[in-house]
Amino acid sequence: MRGIVSLDEALRIAEAADLDLVNISPNAVPPVCKILDYGKYRYEQQKKEKNAKKNQRVTEIKEIRLSASIEDHDVEVKAKNAIKFLQDGDKVKVSLRFRGRERDYTQLGFDAMDKFAEMVSDYGVVEKPAKMEGRRMNMFLAPKKEKK
Repeated sequence: MRGIVSLDEALRIAEAADLDLVNISPNAVPPVCKILDYGKYRYEQQKKEKNAKKNQRVTEIKEIRLSASIEDHDVEVKAKNAIKFLQDGDKVKVSLRFRGRERDYTQLGFDAMDKFAEMVSDYGVVEKPAKMEGRRMNMFLAPKKEKK
């Protein structure tokens, strides 16, 4: 810690120590600089970034497809798969495609989506409720946050 020093004096001190003058925080008033080996500093920064990237968790969106006239057992099987995805920390997109005249009976689709959401309610919450988009109905589920 040298305190506030002029630029010329800081450069002279760095050159005398055979090191570099590195601007650590240029937005600060006055700017914060350190006298150190720049190559070593860059290596440490890259190491920190790599470590931060390694610890990051990327959430994927898994899709489960239903139909308007799906049977109860089939919904249970798909709900079990959705529960596995939610337990792994992934989001689940539940989609239901209406074919032909099924489009006139969208209420069946909403009922199927509600039943599915009820089955996985212990493991996930509805992030976006069921909504018609053209011939498709989509709903997004997110894993429940664990209380610590």
